[in-house]
Amino acid sequence: MILCRTPEEARRFRADLYRQGRSLGLVPTMGWLHEGHLTLVRTALTENDCVAVSLFVNPTQFNNPEDLAAYPRDEKRDRELLEALGTHLLYAPGATAVYRPGHLTSVRVADLTEVLEGGYRPGHFAGVTTIVAKLFALFAPDRAYFGAKDAQQARVIEQLNSDLDFGIEIRVLPTVREDDGLAMSSRNVRLAEAQRPMARLLYGALSAARASIARGGADAESVRAAMRMVLGKGEGVRVDYVSVADPRTLKELDGVINRPVLVSLAAYVGDVRLIDNLTVEPPGAP
Repeated sequence: MILCRTPEEARRFRADLYRQGRSLGLVPTMGWLHEGHLTLVRTALTENDCVAVSLFVNPTQFNNPEDLAAYPRDEKRDRELLEALGTHLLYAPGATAVYRPGHLTSVRVADLTEVLEGGYRPGHFAGVTTIVAKLFALFAPDRAYFGAKDAQQARVIEQLNSDLDFGIEIRVLPTVREDDGLAMSSRNVRLAEAQRPMARLLYGALSAARASIARGGADAESVRAAMRMVLGKGEGVRVDYVSVADPRTLKELDGVINRPVLVSLAAYVGDVRLIDNLTVEPPGAP
């Protein structure tokens, strides 16, 4: 596996692939890899001649300095996991290689970034879209891989890709969950053992929403109420939002649910902020 630290090194790798006519899959990550990330890499390896993984804890997408400082990091561990899978390149730049002195440019996707996570994490999506645009421009991959756990992020990146004519196939793979239903996340390592039952309530709330919609005739507000009720059982669980929204526009829905919806939530378990979602289709949906 090749290790690149600078954009120039990564660009040379990509130029070699062009000359050889080989396809490239890109898996952007912030490291502390778990089975969700590794599933993305495995899939990319089956669909492309070569796979590049980026590992960069992007400071511009953290609106909370304490959250940035607490984000888990272990590059040696991550490198070993990627090498064992047969990854071709790891791009692990430092912050000054990504944001050189005098860096003034950011990329912003309007509208989609102003709801849900955007309402609670000011500036977060500008950091996400800027780093992803830089990676797309640098690697020009044939395909890029993201997890459905970050559904809003995936939707925003789809829009970025379309609007800026990158022409990349965006692959969004299903959320990988732990045995108890908790969505795999790099932040899970920060949960104390006593907090795990509280964290499981997030998936419990989504499951309650899914069950309500599956019965048919549920209205959006009653589904949001059902999620709040489940989350309210958790001592130390602080809810940022529960949402029943259109999967494309991310706008909140009202009235009876008669089409596929994105059911999502964000909550703190202690000082660890977790997100999760399900896309749910009611019976008889077109």
